[in-house]
Amino acid sequence: MSRIGKKPIEVPTGVTITIDNKNTVTVKGPKGELTRSFSPDMKIQQEENVLTVIRPSESKEHRTLHGTTRALLSNMVEGVSKGFEKGLELIGVGYRAQKQGNKLVLNVGYSHPVEIQPETGVEVEVPSNTKIIVKGINKERVGALAANIRDVRPPEPYKGKGIRYEGEYVRRKEGKTGK
Repeated sequence: MSRIGKKPIEVPTGVTITIDNKNTVTVKGPKGELTRSFSPDMKIQQEENVLTVIRPSESKEHRTLHGTTRALLSNMVEGVSKGFEKGLELIGVGYRAQKQGNKLVLNVGYSHPVEIQPETGVEVEVPSNTKIIVKGINKERVGALAANIRDVRPPEPYKGKGIRYEGEYVRRKEGKTGK
C-alpha cells in the first residue's frame, strides 16, 4: 500500500475545491487558483475539510498513480494557501543579480549579462545582489524556474563558484599538486 496515497489531505479554511466528473480538480485559495486533470481511474473524495484519494485496484499502474495523485493534490492545496518559494545564492567574485522591471539580470562571469524572464504566476525577488528568491503557487513552475536560473552557472567543484540552491552542499575537489 502507498503510505503517501493513504494519507488524507487537510483542506485549510479559505480554500475551496471543486471536482468535476472528468477528475479535473480546481483549487481556489487566498493566493490564487490552480486547475489540474487527474487520471479518471483514481477516485477523489471530498468530505467537509478532508480530501482522500482512492485507487480501484492493486494493479501496478494504479499503485503508482495513487501516491502521485495525492502528492499533486496536496501541493495544489498548499500552493494556494501558503505558496512556495525557492532560494538561490550567487557565490563568486563579481557575481551579482538584479531585477530590471520583471526580468532577472545575472552577471555571472560571462562577457554579457544573462536575462531571464519569469513566466506568469511565478515571481522573482532579489533581496541582495547575491541572493535570489523564486516565489509562486505552483510548485512545479517555481522549481523549474529555480533550476533554469541555476543552470546559467552551476557551482563548480574546485572553488565552489556559481549559482546554488540555499543550503546546497557542493563537494569540493583537490586541485593540482605541484612537485
